[in-house]
Amino acid sequence: MTGPLLPADGRVLVVAEIGNNHEGDFDLAGELVRLAARSGADAVKFQTFRTEHYVSRADETRFRRLKGFELPPSRLAELASLARDEGLLFLSTPFDMGSAAILEGVVDAYKIASGDLDFLPLLDRVARSGKPVVLSTGASDLARVERGVEFVHERQRAGSELAVLHCVSSYPVPAEEANLRSIPFLAGRLGVPIGYSDHTIGIDAAVLAVALGARIVEKHFTIAKDHSDFRDHQLSADPAEMKSLVEKVRLAIRMLGESAKAVQPSERGSVDLIRRSIVAAGDLPLGRRIEWADLTWVRPAGGLAPGQESVLLGKRLRRDVGFGDRILPADVE
Repeated sequence: MTGPLLPADGRVLVVAEIGNNHEGDFDLAGELVRLAARSGADAVKFQTFRTEHYVSRADETRFRRLKGFELPPSRLAELASLARDEGLLFLSTPFDMGSAAILEGVVDAYKIASGDLDFLPLLDRVARSGKPVVLSTGASDLARVERGVEFVHERQRAGSELAVLHCVSSYPVPAEEANLRSIPFLAGRLGVPIGYSDHTIGIDAAVLAVALGARIVEKHFTIAKDHSDFRDHQLSADPAEMKSLVEKVRLAIRMLGESAKAVQPSERGSVDLIRRSIVAAGDLPLGRRIEWADLTWVRPAGGLAPGQESVLLGKRLRRDVGFGDRILPADVE
């Protein structure tokens, strides 16, 4: 499936997940959008919420911090416009129903967080919007993922895009728990494009995900890993790391090539050089009846190929043949 979200040419969509790494600073948010574009990403993603409808006030520390991270709707629209000016798609994750409504006229696609895969009122709202929907699947088993996919599918308009991201909801994810083989597994089970939301340290997992068939790669993005004590900065890619990720993802796609096994353009000149011809294993006189011991096989090709010995065996030579000379059908009676 291709459309506004997934490129028709088979390229991987690289999403710079700015999330809350702007920490409520609009100027920093804009700078992160510009840096994502310079890094070569295809899209940026934010998180949109009204804190009162997202987390409990009982968790005062978390509530206060998230309240400071909120961006007003007008600012989101400005960031979306900036992203498009920079050639990027603009995605955001709504964490409440009101935010989903606000984003409908702003985003190119909705992203649903792993924890909301069973937040059915929210899924219903975004599915009916006509916008592409991307579902993250951290902390979910297959049954939960399939229920979420089916729920959205049933409510989407015909032709609307739906993609699923393999994800592990740990910050950061230990390398041995990345479980990247889930990507081809989910692709075979769900019948929708599968991507990877990467919470590991570094970029190796993202590149490996592409080799396993990921059509979308999402990586948290920060201006600097030590920007503040906010946890997400440490597990995010900085601009240099994001640039490297994009370059390696693009290289991985080129290296994967096509599934058909065929002679590649760069090796066509070597085909005959690396194949063998049947030649004389020693000096053979006129009239000699050829035996296996009289034959050997050397590069390059050009005469009889290995496997065609029966053309010569038991036949008499019509001429003297020197050691290493090709023996052709015309040389025997």
